[in-house]
Amino acid sequence: MTDLQTLARKLTFILFVQQSLASAGFIAVATLNSIVSEKLANEASWAGVPTAVYLLGGALAAFAWGYVFDAIGRRGGLVAGLLIGVLGSALAFYAIALSSFNLFLIGMVFMGVASAAVGLGRFAAAEVNPPEARGRAISNVVLGGTVGAVVGPFIVGPAGQWFGPWAGDELAGAYAISLILFALGAVVVFFGLRPDPRELGRQVADLHPDPATALRAKTGTGPVGPRGLLEIFRQPPALVAVAAMALGQMVMVLVMVITSLHMRGHDHGLGDISIVMSAHTFGMFAFSILSGRLVDRWGRGPVIITGAGTLALACLTATLSPDVLPLGVALFLLGLGWNFCFVGGSTLLSDQLSPEERARTQGFNDLLVGLASAIGSLESGIIFSGLGFNVMAYISAAFALIPLAAALFWTLGRARLARALS
Repeated sequence: MTDLQTLARKLTFILFVQQSLASAGFIAVATLNSIVSEKLANEASWAGVPTAVYLLGGALAAFAWGYVFDAIGRRGGLVAGLLIGVLGSALAFYAIALSSFNLFLIGMVFMGVASAAVGLGRFAAAEVNPPEARGRAISNVVLGGTVGAVVGPFIVGPAGQWFGPWAGDELAGAYAISLILFALGAVVVFFGLRPDPRELGRQVADLHPDPATALRAKTGTGPVGPRGLLEIFRQPPALVAVAAMALGQMVMVLVMVITSLHMRGHDHGLGDISIVMSAHTFGMFAFSILSGRLVDRWGRGPVIITGAGTLALACLTATLSPDVLPLGVALFLLGLGWNFCFVGGSTLLSDQLSPEERARTQGFNDLLVGLASAIGSLESGIIFSGLGFNVMAYISAAFALIPLAAALFWTLGRARLARALS
């Protein structure tokens, strides 16, 4: 094994650890956000506001984080993001102690900003690995979400007992434990993420240049320096990558957000709803290792096609019955389809970028993904209340067909070109 491979594995592992710690913190507080909001605002209609503020804060910060990651490196950017998460958790904890809803929302904004930085960690793993290993590297970091999904809800109860008395409310405990988890993540990144993935990524790029840079060098055409965002996203593979991630995210959120309310309307208890949501989380994260290997073995396009097709199938399956088993299968497929689109799209976008183009382009991509998530969250309730669950699922399935068609046309076009040149 070469020195570059050894370093790449080490950095990917550190990124997995920080993703696991941060995800546990984010999911722990997400478990209680709506309950805390209703209590502080004294109004049930405000229960979804913290999540919306969190999503919008993350979406709007993602593009800025791209420039920060370029200016101070991936290590510095991740540490800064995790420390902002520490601040956001502290503000939320203090807000519960003071019974201040406005301060709680400010804390949610900071936590959303932190989540945007943490999310860019998957691209740092991609840039230190060669093209044939990027899918696995990204999926290994995304796999950290599995740790968060398991540990996050599990620690909410004990955290309330440990830290709740300090704020006079057991609900505050989750925000104290998230502060600790973000701080641990910052320490792990600060000491462990060396050398900076940006520097190692430049060495990998010299050995494996992105397709656009290689073509310009070979033909002597096009700009010598980094391309602008408009030029990058004019390229079909970049468009396919963004469509897979942004629309895949929107489809998942559209169906996921409203399923619990749909089940409550059919007299399901919290136990049934928990089973269905657990199946969804399992589909989202548990198969990350498989999806990464498939991306590297099958190629980016086929995995995105599979993921988008699975999303469409999940939406249609969700309309069959409001019973636990059909909905559990549908939500599992919804999570699995999202994972394939997310890992496949992230890898495909990484393939297209030179070292100078990476952070700001990936930040802009995550801005679009975050906005798609926020739009899906807001639209789900509107469509559900006006047209019902089944119509919302059909609309979601139609959205899933867009990245499917885009990836299919791009993949077939590449195959025709390869045959013509052979």
